[in-house]
Amino acid sequence: MSMKEKVGQVFSIAADNAPVPGCTISKEVSDGETKISYYSLAKNTDISAEIHPYHKFIVVAGGSMQVYGQDGYSVELSQGEGVFTPVDKSVGMRTSTGVVYTEIVVGRNDKMNEVIKAGEVFKLADLLPYQEGKIINMDVVRNDKMKFALMAFDAGCGLPQHSAPGEAIIFALDGEGIIGYEGKEHVIKAGENFHFAKGGAHYVKATKRFKMGLLLTLE
Repeated sequence: MSMKEKVGQVFSIAADNAPVPGCTISKEVSDGETKISYYSLAKNTDISAEIHPYHKFIVVAGGSMQVYGQDGYSVELSQGEGVFTPVDKSVGMRTSTGVVYTEIVVGRNDKMNEVIKAGEVFKLADLLPYQEGKIINMDVVRNDKMKFALMAFDAGCGLPQHSAPGEAIIFALDGEGIIGYEGKEHVIKAGENFHFAKGGAHYVKATKRFKMGLLLTLE
């Protein structure tokens, strides 16, 4: 599998996929079994409600949106928030302001953290706390091909250099950190992203408190 994303530099999913007036845009980022896509919806546009036999894990990169469906289901999401859509029920997306989001297809039997409930909105940065002198890790969802995890670093903490078993995208959620990649350091702040190639040597340092999401593919 390979991801259609720039490698080894800080970027912004929101900025790189700005909505086009009057349009909805989708961009498939992965070419493996794990389906990962970016969506850009201009203000006052929508994606009609459809029934799917899987969850859609939605992470909002910029703007705001409404996820809606049958039986009066309706939730609002803004930047840094996520939701696992219900399975076997019609679900659609619409926005009055414009929105950019990442969508990851998650099977109904994939292992989700018990603190996450399908259909309920959560702010990713609020799912785990900071603790003095510690790194806290939480797997949000995982299967044999993919893992989405969260990490909270207290100031001064970090991960030593290592190589990922697959490709990965970092979602900076709170504070500021340093990503070392192939011998070069990059400052990354909340709302920004970073892509590691499979086998790319990297490390993470938190000069300030820092929270991030990690989407790791294992194909």
